[in-house]
This record gives sequence, C-alpha cells and structure tokens, in this order.
Amino acid sequence: MGPPWQMDWVDTARTARDSLPKPVRDLIDGIRAELVTVEDPCFRGTDNIPDLPPGCRIAPLRSTVPNGLYVCYFDHGRGWIHYTFTRRTADPQIIVEEVFWQ
Repeated sequence: MGPPWQMDWVDTARTARDSLPKPVRDLIDGIRAELVTVEDPCFRGTDNIPDLPPGCRIAPLRSTVPNGLYVCYFDHGRGWIHYTFTRRTADPQIIVEEVFWQ
C-alpha cells in the first residue's frame, strides 16, 4: 500500500479546524495535502523530505515513541496538529486527533 493515504478526523479536531479563520484552514489543507501524498507521513529517512508550507515542521510528540503520536507545528509554531499514522494492510490511514491555533 502507498499514497494517497486516507485521513480521518476525530470529531473535536474537525470542529476545531472548522472554527478557525479561512487562511488558517487553508494552511491546514496544505498540510493535509502533503500528509496524504507523501510516502511516509512520519517523514522518516533522508529521501522523504516534506514539502510543507513555510513555517511548518513535523516531529514525533515523544522521541521515545517513534511510531506514536506526531505533531505538525504550523504558522511558525502558533498552532499544531496531532496525528497518528497507522500502516495497515487493509486500511492504512492518518488519524488527526487534535488541532490547535492561537
């Protein structure tokens, strides 16, 4: 299985995203487009360099759990998206668990 990946949103994350101003939602949509089309949404390896919008970066939330929750900081650290990537044979997907912007 490979990209494009499926992306699902926890209801609270979808509601938080939908309540943000349009420029911020557009930025999140750009991040989403990159996450669902990149070979490894956890951005591991030197050959998997992300093409994220300016001011965005991705890192594991806890470096001791490299296959766990990831965080994508956006808008130069003013917001973040927490997500997990589950590589399953039948239904691989990215699950967005939290969206925050201040």
